[in-house]
Amino acid sequence: MTTLRSRPSSAKEDSPDSQRATSTGKSPVAGMLDGPVLRPLIALALPTMTVILAQIGVGVAEVFYIGRLGTDALAGASLVFPFYMLMTTMSAGGLGSGVSSAVARAIGSGRLHDVQRIFAHAVVAALAVGLCFSTIMLLAGPTIYRSLGGEGKALAAALSYSNIIFAGVAFLWVSNLLGAAFRGSGNAMLPARISLIGAAFMIPASPALIFGFGPIPAMGIAGAGTAVVIYQAGATLALLRAWLQSRAASGGAKFRPDKTIFSDIFGVGIPSSLNALQASLMSVALTGLAARFGVGALAAYGIASRLDSMMVPVLFGLASAVLTMVGMNAGAGNIERANRIAWTGAAVGMVLTGLPGIFFAIWPHIWLGLFSSDLQVLAEGKAYLHITGPFYPVMAIAFILSFAAQGAGHSFWPAMGVTARLICAAGVGWIAVDRLGQGFAALGVATALGIVVYAGICIAAVQSGAVWRQPEGKSGRARS
Repeated sequence: MTTLRSRPSSAKEDSPDSQRATSTGKSPVAGMLDGPVLRPLIALALPTMTVILAQIGVGVAEVFYIGRLGTDALAGASLVFPFYMLMTTMSAGGLGSGVSSAVARAIGSGRLHDVQRIFAHAVVAALAVGLCFSTIMLLAGPTIYRSLGGEGKALAAALSYSNIIFAGVAFLWVSNLLGAAFRGSGNAMLPARISLIGAAFMIPASPALIFGFGPIPAMGIAGAGTAVVIYQAGATLALLRAWLQSRAASGGAKFRPDKTIFSDIFGVGIPSSLNALQASLMSVALTGLAARFGVGALAAYGIASRLDSMMVPVLFGLASAVLTMVGMNAGAGNIERANRIAWTGAAVGMVLTGLPGIFFAIWPHIWLGLFSSDLQVLAEGKAYLHITGPFYPVMAIAFILSFAAQGAGHSFWPAMGVTARLICAAGVGWIAVDRLGQGFAALGVATALGIVVYAGICIAAVQSGAVWRQPEGKSGRARS
């Protein structure tokens, strides 16, 4: 195992935040570089986690409202959901990880002049990528959903929802990358506050647009998509305003494209985005396999797997804090502390996901019954959650350690873990269903196997010290 080395004492003395510390105590960033690990980790994670819990509540409510439109609408939403989650994870946890890591490492190594430049490059990247995905999904959406088994009213519902969601998906990219930049700087409260306001808007807006209210006409499933786009547009404007104000206050220069900064962002962001893409491909593949068992099974997989997916946002709040703290300490050369932060975060993540995982594995009907009373939906969903629920803590370990690696500027090993997860889950699922004629429960077994393999690779990478080696070409105070 590679021996971990702490950063030199001069790194602490030269820290930009220690220089700004006053007699009243340490600055927030200085607290991330020295002292206890758990307290600053929780303090940084809580705002994001609070927001994500609120967003999960909004997401559950949205599925509840869509479920009132019937099984076809629920099945249509299930077809769209993996692709929307792809956009969310690629922007917040994929390219957003590259942005957060770049900002955190710049602060940790004392390169404060690069921070505002990274913000500007993040906005440009978000617009380019977001508009690209809008074009792809608007043109190819019908073909994609048909290939997954969508037909008739379910396909019509999917397209009504998808076309609105993806017409405005650039707002999602800009808001998530700006939020990632603020979190990377240690300011998780600002994006959290904006998201909470958006969640408060979504609670009444979504049912009003779906079912109609007063002068607002009933839009059906398209109303759910419209509410999401309005919220994302508002969040984008608020974050842009906050960034421009901070940029003006710091005397930021005009934007000039810099391939070094783009390389720093994309060096972590592209592999992390490919991880999100592979996770989405796994979900798409399993969705296609679930569709072979009928509309009821498709709806069941959509409901049950959404619980799996909702654990990811919960973990993301913690993982983004781990990424920021690891990035600052890796940038400062404090590798021993970065390693401790990674494992502390993994332990907290196991608790956060283990409790609901075990609960819904024992009593899956509590979750499934919120969305459907269809007997096939309930039976198939129970079979899936009985198997996957106990593996949520294992998923937490893999997820947190992969974000720790990204914070240190490394994405190779997390990418290998996600690739192995895709191959195991989709491959085993296909063999079990298509070749061996197994039932719907085989999809749960395939999902659990993929999680175990993913976690094993991430643990091995962190324990071996592979993720703590200084990335080539990255500046920092000290190299380990």
